[in-house]
Amino acid sequence: MNARTTIVTMKWGSLFGPDYVNVLYRACRAAASLPFDFVCFTEDAQGLDPDVTVKPLPEIPLEPEEWYQRGVWPKLALFKADLGGLTGRCLFIDLDMMILRDLDAFLTHDAPFVTTDMGDTWWPGMARSKPEAGTCVFAFNVGEQSQILDTFLADKAAAKERFKNEQKFVDAHAGSMDYWPEGWVISFKRWLRRPVGLDLILPPKKPPETAKILAFHGKPRPVDLMRPGLNFWDSKLPHLSHGRVDWVVDYWTRHGGHV
Repeated sequence: MNARTTIVTMKWGSLFGPDYVNVLYRACRAAASLPFDFVCFTEDAQGLDPDVTVKPLPEIPLEPEEWYQRGVWPKLALFKADLGGLTGRCLFIDLDMMILRDLDAFLTHDAPFVTTDMGDTWWPGMARSKPEAGTCVFAFNVGEQSQILDTFLADKAAAKERFKNEQKFVDAHAGSMDYWPEGWVISFKRWLRRPVGLDLILPPKKPPETAKILAFHGKPRPVDLMRPGLNFWDSKLPHLSHGRVDWVVDYWTRHGGHV
């Protein structure tokens, strides 16, 4: 295994501002004792921390509208054989992840392709059954899973008709698949949001000390939880979660984010 891993993220369009990249980078620095490089693939480097290495978005034949269709299909560009000149081991992290602690465990995990299980264990207390690959946090060796992208590009229309998003496509076409140990990456909505009714009274729970990364998938995103006032941020009725979440604000500002 390489002594130095490259942490990779991607940013395109206007959904995620530069704070997301900078907070992620600084949180990774705070949570790791091992050295790593940090690369952001983006078409807009304005506002990014000067210590972030910026590379252009990997080119694959997607039409402009395909970058914003349901499913994060541009993420499949990470499986190019030539990934912006990168070599060796990479750890991909989505921008809306919160890095809590012990990132070294992710940097040293040596399975060829290891990703997040978003199946039953995505819900606390559920028994493990068939895993379901997610692509919010995964580690891979550059070029070793290029068949994923090749298969997608061979018939994009068929791929998008059969699979509702890129992570299900990756799950079906990866040459090998391992998963982070249970509880390393947890879901904000599944683990910390209060039950219906209580969410009107109590703020979300804090992440447990066993969690290393907190995943925000879909809505809400971290920035939604930092707005002042009543601020109903839960998009899934009958949930009515609302208000500013202090521990999210603390994380964001501690790593240089703006509120």
